[in-house]
Order: sequence, then structure tokens, then C-alpha cells
Amino acid sequence: MNRIILALWAALIAALALAHPVHAQQGPLSITITEGVIEPIPFAVPAFTVETGGAEGVSRDIASVVSADLVGTGLFREIPSSAFINPSLPFGTAPTYSDWTAINAQALITGAVAVSGNNLTVKFRLYDVFSGAELGEGLQFAGTVAGWRRMGHKVADAVYSRITGEGGYFDSRVVFVSESGPKDARAKRLAIMDYDGAGVQYLTQSGLLFAPRFSPDGSRVLYTSYESGVPAIYLLDVASVREQRIPTEAGEMTFSPRFSPDGRRVIYSLTNGGNTDIYMTDLGSGSSSRLTSAPSIETAPSFSPDGSKIVFESDRSGTQQLYVMSAGGGEPVRISFGDGRYSTPVWSPRGDLIAFTKQGGGRFYIGVMRTDGSEERLLTASFLDEGPTWAPNGRVLMFTRETQGAEGAPTVYSVDVSGRNLKQVPTGGMASDPSWGPLQP
Repeated sequence: MNRIILALWAALIAALALAHPVHAQQGPLSITITEGVIEPIPFAVPAFTVETGGAEGVSRDIASVVSADLVGTGLFREIPSSAFINPSLPFGTAPTYSDWTAINAQALITGAVAVSGNNLTVKFRLYDVFSGAELGEGLQFAGTVAGWRRMGHKVADAVYSRITGEGGYFDSRVVFVSESGPKDARAKRLAIMDYDGAGVQYLTQSGLLFAPRFSPDGSRVLYTSYESGVPAIYLLDVASVREQRIPTEAGEMTFSPRFSPDGRRVIYSLTNGGNTDIYMTDLGSGSSSRLTSAPSIETAPSFSPDGSKIVFESDRSGTQQLYVMSAGGGEPVRISFGDGRYSTPVWSPRGDLIAFTKQGGGRFYIGVMRTDGSEERLLTASFLDEGPTWAPNGRVLMFTRETQGAEGAPTVYSVDVSGRNLKQVPTGGMASDPSWGPLQP
């Protein structure tokens, strides 16, 4: 095991002394920490080598993105270049490790950037300073100059994965509802952004819409709109921005849609005659099936990653609680039993946890629990926190936080699954209902 991972293990073990019981799994970071503090791993990023003319600016920008991605996890700490003994390290040159151990760097990231017309090439290497060896093999990414941010995210994902043993999540996008105007007359439209809030693009005109949901491959978005006067589900192609309405019968209202893990089906709530149940529609054939049949309100369904089960919220017990049932329907099993009301459940990509919104004692919380309802942990608390969505690797959650009062405004926040590293995601304005997409190809 390399020295960087050993150091990360040591930090985790120290945190466990302050933590509730944990569950060890395979891999250096596959531990659920409920409390405690992790000492960030110090890393250094010398200026990337400029291999062609015109690459100076983009070289600095890419290195900056790499550093920001890693620092933003709360697991890494960047050593400033002012502390470097030898600030210049040409790419491909073996580092003098003593120069980096002297400033307590544990990871060293070097890179090179070349520009040819509109084409951009980025190379990088990662070194374990204390072991005095390269960690993995060097990689090269190719793209366009306009896509330089994605190149930075890809490098950061590779570094993150090699050091932590987990999948990355930086080269991903989030679809959300961009809001503007006064609280009692908000204009809303769908927008998409990089995971860190950069590159915001608008997908629709203003209207009354909510709850967008990415498809598993990130090419499509489901959302609910009042365009027809009643809530109905629409399917939007991200690339072409063409949309279509999921057909319904007269008098029906549909909302809270999500894709199945294979992207071929949509699960959602349908109200007809005052009764709300969960339905599923095959997008290819258009055939639909009813999965629940109860006088209660059944909504906010979410598939397990393997598609075998569905978690949803229902008030069949008298208050909003969470239930799990087979994806084909059948008798649901209640899994939430704490004080308060539970809503908006969503299954982790890892399959081990379910995130949810909880309301109680005049406050809202984002929490997680095991899929059988055990080991409930609340990660956040505020006047209004709601609607969690998982990062592709199941390590981080995003959600909506709204401030109190007549001037209250929604914003997007993120938090580590351990409850650490709570921070606002910069969206350039009011934003709500985030849905985290997959890693981009």
C-alpha cells in the first residue's frame, strides 16, 4: 500500500476514535464515518509545462481547476507555490523527492499542456512523495480548447481515484431549476452546470416547472411542468433541447418522475380521482403499469441501482414515511421510524444508503440511512433543506437550502456523506431542485 493511502488510512483511523460504529468495506476510503475530523492530505501542483505556444493561459487555468477540485472535497490541502524549493519541474523529469518532503507534500502532481489550433492535449503524472515513486502510470487527455475545464476535471478525477480508491465525480454535470423574481412570483427555467457551478446553460424558457431528473447516461432530463395547466411530465433531450410530454389520460396529473437504471422506463406519481399512486411507463412501447393501489398519497419513487427495488414516500401510516417495495409492485415495507416526517428518498449509486429529507421540530434535515432503515444519520439542519441528489460515486450529496422570511431565496448546497464539508455551490443566482448526472464520457 503506498504511503499516501497509508496516511489517509491513519487520518481515518484517528477520526474513528471520535465516531459512532462504522462499517469497514474493501478499499482505502470505503468507510462510513459519522463524526470526527479527517486531516487533509497535503499535495503540490507545480506549474504545468507549456509544450506549445498559446498554451500558457490554459495551462494555468487547468492546474487551477485540478487544485480547486481536490481542495473542494475537504480531503486534500494544497501547499502554496511560495513554499516550493524548486518551483519549476519540467514534465517527465523525475522529481527530487527531498525538495517535496521538506515542505511536507505527500502527493505531487505534474502536467503538460499543448495547443494545436482548436485541439488541446493534457498530460499528467502523480507521485507518492514519501515512497519516492510514481503512483500509477501517466495519462493523456485530448479535447478542445473550449473544453479546458473538462480536462482539468478529468485530471482531478484520476488523481482522486488513485489516492482514495473511489471513483471520481468532478467531470459531471448537474441539472437544476434556475429561479428569478420575487418570492411570490418566481420565474423558473431548467439549467445545467458543471458540478462546481461553472458553465451554466439554460435549457428552457421561464415557466412553472420543478424536479428535473437526469437520465443514467446524462443525455435526457425528466421534469414536471404546469405548461398545460396541470402537472405533467416532460422528457427533454439535452443536446437538441427538444422536449415531449409523457402521455396521460384526461383528468390525470403526473409528477415526481425518475428514470430506471437502464433509462428505458420512467417511474412517477399519478393522481386520478383524488387518489395518488405510483406508476411506471416503458418509454419505448408507451405501455404503463400501476405499482401501488392505496387510498394514501404515494410519491417520490426512486429505483435501487440494480433496478430490483423502489423506495418511495407515503402517508399510509398517517404521516409521511419511507417504504421499499419490489420494482414490480407488491406489499411495501416501511423503513423510517424516527420522529418527524420523511420525504424525497433517493437511492445511493453504491446501493448501500438511501438519502432523504426529514422534517421535525420546526427544522428540515438532509439525512441518510441504510436500505433497511437502520443507522439513520442527519447530515444537515436548517430552516429548509430538501431534495438530496447523489454524486456519481455516492460520496457527496447536493440539495436545496432556502432561507427564511419574505426575502428567503433557494440555493444549492453540497455535503459529504459523513456530514463534513458543507458548502454552497455557486450558481450565479437563485437555484433549486438539483439532480446530479453521471460522469461524462
